[in-house]
Amino acid sequence: MSELGAGADMDIEMLGEDVPLFEALRTARAIRRLRSDPVPSALIRKVCEAGTFAPSGGNRQPWIFVAVTEAERRAWIAERYRARFRRYIEPALAQAEADPEFPEAKIRNMRAALHLADHLHEAPVHLFVAGWMRRGETQIQALFPAIQNVLLACRGVGLGASLTTVHLADGPEIDAYLGLSPATPSCALLPIGWPLGRHGRPPRAPVDEKLYFERVPEGAIAPRR
Repeated sequence: MSELGAGADMDIEMLGEDVPLFEALRTARAIRRLRSDPVPSALIRKVCEAGTFAPSGGNRQPWIFVAVTEAERRAWIAERYRARFRRYIEPALAQAEADPEFPEAKIRNMRAALHLADHLHEAPVHLFVAGWMRRGETQIQALFPAIQNVLLACRGVGLGASLTTVHLADGPEIDAYLGLSPATPSCALLPIGWPLGRHGRPPRAPVDEKLYFERVPEGAIAPRR
């Protein structure tokens, strides 16, 4: 295991400060296989601070971060997450594995997500992102940029992380467990830890297949499977 993973001799203030922005953007893939080794609270604070530099309308800064690190509390969350996710993914995974034309890359992604569900209790940090509602609506236009900043910061400091919303199926119960009120619901869960794999470029379609100037030509966007 690396010294970073062991948490030894880390200069948290400087960690990740030299990672080029575009390198981080291009290599911040979802990492769902995580070590169980603890993450220093100061490093959790650092990646959450990155989240606070996201844009928000009127500079309202509605975000709230709740980092769950105690093993018993993580197990309570993981038990609910795992049950929900297995009910969701197992039929789809079985159908995909039985279809010889189903893309293998998508099957691998399903298996990685299932691995996360089965091992969520081992992830040393369950970071919930919540926020104040406004006019009866969650301010996702501010919260998701904050989430992306956190994910990029995790990449910068060498942590693995991914974004999931499966817990929302038990949202009110989990929010109450976290001390969140109906006025400040969670919108996402980021399991964070030292990665078992490594960061790298995820497969992406060329930008020229996604970018149009002035207007999308008729028929240019094919229906998705």
